[in-house]
Amino acid sequence: MSNNKIIHAFTDDALGNHDAVALTQLLRDKKLSQKEIIEASIARAQKVDPSINAIEIDNYSRIRQANTPSTGIFAGIPTFIKDNIDLKGFPTRCGSQGLKTAKAVKKDDAFTRQYLQQGFMVMGKSRLPEFGLNPSTELPIPTRNPWHIDYTAGGSSSGSAALVAAGVTPIAHGNDGGGSVRIPAACCGLIGLKPSRGRSIDTHAARSLPINIVSEGVMTRSVRDTAHFWAGMEQSYKNPKLAPIGLVEHPNKRRLKIGVAFDSLTAPTDAETRQTLVNAVKLLDSMGHHIEEVTIPTPQSFVNDFPLYWSMLAFSILHFGRVVVNPRFDASLAEPFSHGLKNYFQRQMYKAPLAMYRLKKSYNDYAQAFKNYDLLLTPMFVHTTPEIGYLSPDQDFDQLIQRLENFIAFTPWNNATGGPAVSLPMGMSNNGLPIGLQFSANHGQERVLLELAYEIEQATPWLRIQDAV
Repeated sequence: MSNNKIIHAFTDDALGNHDAVALTQLLRDKKLSQKEIIEASIARAQKVDPSINAIEIDNYSRIRQANTPSTGIFAGIPTFIKDNIDLKGFPTRCGSQGLKTAKAVKKDDAFTRQYLQQGFMVMGKSRLPEFGLNPSTELPIPTRNPWHIDYTAGGSSSGSAALVAAGVTPIAHGNDGGGSVRIPAACCGLIGLKPSRGRSIDTHAARSLPINIVSEGVMTRSVRDTAHFWAGMEQSYKNPKLAPIGLVEHPNKRRLKIGVAFDSLTAPTDAETRQTLVNAVKLLDSMGHHIEEVTIPTPQSFVNDFPLYWSMLAFSILHFGRVVVNPRFDASLAEPFSHGLKNYFQRQMYKAPLAMYRLKKSYNDYAQAFKNYDLLLTPMFVHTTPEIGYLSPDQDFDQLIQRLENFIAFTPWNNATGGPAVSLPMGMSNNGLPIGLQFSANHGQERVLLELAYEIEQATPWLRIQDAV
């Protein structure tokens, strides 16, 4: 299970092996200082980032001068913010060479303000693929997986996931428009919860979408960090249309009815992933949960509808980017995959009205799927994490689209429907990479996901990267 290409920064410093909740308590008890934690995080970042290429812009000089104690549930804890939302004083480059000349923004996005109310100390902005369109950050240099640097860290929240997995920070921001929190979490052995649509304050970009497929969130190494994060977020904003999550601190004694689907609509699941799912079913059964095999409750039309909507977003960015993204955006510098998506939409835009209708209707279809089940369990991916280059945006467009459909087939449904889902690290591949599985719940039922995640974590603690060397 070990390999000689693991990169991590865990050591006997102020951060140690602690999660964010533990560090917060040490700060409150004055057993650690904020300065000690920040310096340890900077040292770790400087050690590993030359190998994993996860940081877009650092904030070390400014954060070292921040003497004002922060408040909030994670007061004083270092974090990174994904570089596709506005953070005052920084440019927002969205992973695009077409935005390399973007100027620093003058104010935080509304979601950024809510995120910072948790008390985080921002270490910088993390890397992502261009506009989050590809589930792997490859160009101009790849963001690498700390578990094995020849492999992708997933995407689009690639940089944040790699930094958390490598031990630079215990928690980092990501957002999820087609799996972009869950995918890198699965690749990097983390917990990645995509919340229900509307759970947090929407970003400016999300509010402008005809169908809001984007949810904000974090990637962590412990269930309690994820649970405490969402409890903290609810202190500043509660959506009255959703059942509150509250602070989840332990499993629930209630036994669940869980439907399990082994294969996607596009391709059969590979042997290693399937075995991980079989093992998970045995574990859940031993815990007393009731498991039934089901087929994916997604209509076959979704296989074409979601890529069409995705390509419409790329079309809008490339055609109207100077208006909707940034006046300095240069579309001529966009990646081949972005241009390929634009062309894909232009060829099929006549299908868009019906596709949009079906995608909007999927909210109700999703709710129907949970009439007989508490949760749905699926693989995260059709196959194990691929090597760097396999999803490169400069390859033949038709080949890349086929590869994407046969890799991330399980994640986009939750984005279209607005349903919550969590990726949990449930296994390891033969080459030493984490294998994630996805649990989905009905709208507003994140609490059920977190309670089960606690139970699984207690029964089979996640393998730590520092123990895998």
